[in-house]
Amino acid sequence: MRVSNVTVRKRLAFVLVVGILVFFIIDIRLGYVQFFMGEWLTDGAKSSWSRNIPFQPKRGEITDRNGVALATNISAPTVWTVPRQIENPAETAEKLGKVLNISKEKVYQYITKSASIVRINEARKISHEKAKEVRALDLKGVYIGEDSKRHYPFGNYLSHVLGFTGVDNQGLMGLELFYDKELKGKEGSVQFYANAKGQRMNDMADDYQPPIDGMDLRLTIDSKIQTIVERELDIAEAKYNPDGIIAIAMDPNNGEIFAMSSRPGFDPANFQNVPQEVYNRNLPVWSTYEPGSTFKIITLAAALEEGKVNLEKEHFYDPGFAEVGGAKLRCWKAGGHGSQTFLEVVQNSCNPGFVELGERLGKDTLFKYIKDFGFGQKTGIDLQGEGTGIMFKLDRVGPVEQATTAFGQGVSVTPIQQAAAVSAAINGGILYTPYIAKELIDSETGKSVMEKTPVAKRRVISEETSKEIRHALESVVAKGSGKNAFVEAYRVGGKTGTAQKAKDGRYLENNHIVSFIGFAPADDPELLVYIAVDNPKGTIQFGGVVAAPIVGNIIEDSLHAMNVKPRKNQIEKEMTWLDTPMIEVPDLVGLTKREIQQMMVNLKIDVSGEGDKVVKQAPSAGVKVKEGSTIRLYMTED
Repeated sequence: MRVSNVTVRKRLAFVLVVGILVFFIIDIRLGYVQFFMGEWLTDGAKSSWSRNIPFQPKRGEITDRNGVALATNISAPTVWTVPRQIENPAETAEKLGKVLNISKEKVYQYITKSASIVRINEARKISHEKAKEVRALDLKGVYIGEDSKRHYPFGNYLSHVLGFTGVDNQGLMGLELFYDKELKGKEGSVQFYANAKGQRMNDMADDYQPPIDGMDLRLTIDSKIQTIVERELDIAEAKYNPDGIIAIAMDPNNGEIFAMSSRPGFDPANFQNVPQEVYNRNLPVWSTYEPGSTFKIITLAAALEEGKVNLEKEHFYDPGFAEVGGAKLRCWKAGGHGSQTFLEVVQNSCNPGFVELGERLGKDTLFKYIKDFGFGQKTGIDLQGEGTGIMFKLDRVGPVEQATTAFGQGVSVTPIQQAAAVSAAINGGILYTPYIAKELIDSETGKSVMEKTPVAKRRVISEETSKEIRHALESVVAKGSGKNAFVEAYRVGGKTGTAQKAKDGRYLENNHIVSFIGFAPADDPELLVYIAVDNPKGTIQFGGVVAAPIVGNIIEDSLHAMNVKPRKNQIEKEMTWLDTPMIEVPDLVGLTKREIQQMMVNLKIDVSGEGDKVVKQAPSAGVKVKEGSTIRLYMTED
């Protein structure tokens, strides 16, 4: 059959159009691949050729409020291998194993694995000297990757708070865990290229992706105060061999933690060497126990705020016990304290007197204040593992439970709850959230990324009530059960606590947690210190005997470290036969040696200089020192 020319032309035109369309599609595809997918395909090809040697970022440092490093890093290289680049596995295994002190069989297993790149786990975080020896071998397929490990320059100092990191520098406990995301940074690498046989492609330059270092964390901790606390806990541990010790020092005006420690302690760099229960429990925020008489501050605050008592004018008779709901609740002093003002009830830590205050308040009001002061709930401190304590449910509170709660028995609280609550009682009446991390800082720019500010939860009592509490607690230290915390020239207030420990529903014999919570200066508090000693051995187990002097030492040295000036108008200490009398230093400036010799002063004199006339003295006139203390005099010619 003969096809017409028209049909042929139509067919040719169709083929031409189809051909043009096909070429157009191919061109578009080529253009798309070239211009739009080119970079992606190149990256994909490079990815199949590339081998990465990781470079770990520097984990952010943790410092105290003044920039003193508490957790930092030291460089620790790691050995990597590219198995396909190993030319003689047996020889390489023998040489490398000898330098790394690893069996050649173990090294051989690593360098013959069917993987693109392998880390030798036994050669992680080695010394720089060892890394230098590995480099000197000049073995093909063996590389040194930059790594680091955590370093705690002060050992077990602040260990429960700082926590520690694992072998991969990941935070496992304490602040290291709580702020792990901010501290850890982002990994970098050195990337080189190898062909399908694993041989290095020398015509392609290595790519270096620098690591992004973690942010630095600045704490509210003051290393000077922390050092004082650690020293006193070491002394107490050696002296009393207790089951444990807890310490908190904080700024009562904003919730900042100055120091926090507990015993038994551990070295964060060697946490594996102690039982898990030692390093996994930060006792100041985790442990719960009956507070004892330190809890009476809350009952006192509620009674004063509600106008239920006048400390100076009202009297209370203590026969040595209080009968409540058929139970006889005894005072710690056999035979009782007899007739006393309610201020003396506080000074003497008289249980029946506080039972009376609890009855005047009633259970609803008493437990309202307990809740308002933050008990039975977490404080919100930025540390993991915080406990809540245990309070009586209000519908289960009878007369006995109300009475025992009023003097700190039958309820369970945490140390950080007590520190925060008493801070509110003495700072003017404001409850603050305690916190320990002050600021996150970009390690490259030095700029602040996050800065914490004090968080005031609520007002719990008035400023006037707080002032009365400060006066009452200062009198406890000067005239009552807290005399061993007295610091000459500084106004110190505080309260003792002695709580029986319970086991299987029964109180243990001669096994107490003794405590003291103190603050100074009493007229304008800048420092609050809480100490609890668990079952001290070889001593009378009273808070005033064991814990009070520890707090006194910490407060005295810390106030000097904080440059807090001595106070006048200090309540005169009521002396006991154990106390060395205090003498006011006379003004000796301008006097001659002969005139000084004629004075009847029970002080030792240490003279500096060749002259005959005093131009300077230390301590200065008016300061009170113990009888028999040494006064240094500086002499010059008249």
